[in-house]
Amino acid sequence: MIPELDPNTDLSFTRTLAVPRDLIWECWTEPQHIPQFFIPAPHKVTSVKIDLRVGGRFNTTFDVEGTVMDNQGVYLEVVPCEKLVFTDGYTEGWKPAPEPFMTAILLLSDAPGGGTTYTAIARHRNPETRKAHEDMGFFGGWGTVATQLETYAQGLMK
Repeated sequence: MIPELDPNTDLSFTRTLAVPRDLIWECWTEPQHIPQFFIPAPHKVTSVKIDLRVGGRFNTTFDVEGTVMDNQGVYLEVVPCEKLVFTDGYTEGWKPAPEPFMTAILLLSDAPGGGTTYTAIARHRNPETRKAHEDMGFFGGWGTVATQLETYAQGLMK
């Protein structure tokens, strides 16, 4: 079920991916898969640390044109094969982050034909951070990530 969205602070899209949702879940929750789709190419994920439990870490490091970007966060909700919620508002051990940006909600459900209905939601503290995220290319970037995820996961099906 998609939560009520606030158009002033939330960004969202839904797509159907031609991959079973258990495989989409595996890609999102096992560290070896994250570098294969999590940031639009040609940028790279160079490190992933996952502790898949509420309060567990979801840390990634990106290399964006030679600039290293550390992203530290925690899982807020983990419902296997259905829902994954994580935020950079806290780091592991519930330490508040100095400059939180967003909370991400991924919702997965079965789609006709064996695929997955994939909804990505980014919630922000205020309209300014939502606008900044949209201007950074939320729809294009997260859309590219969804496409990369689908392509990568399809390769795992063979």
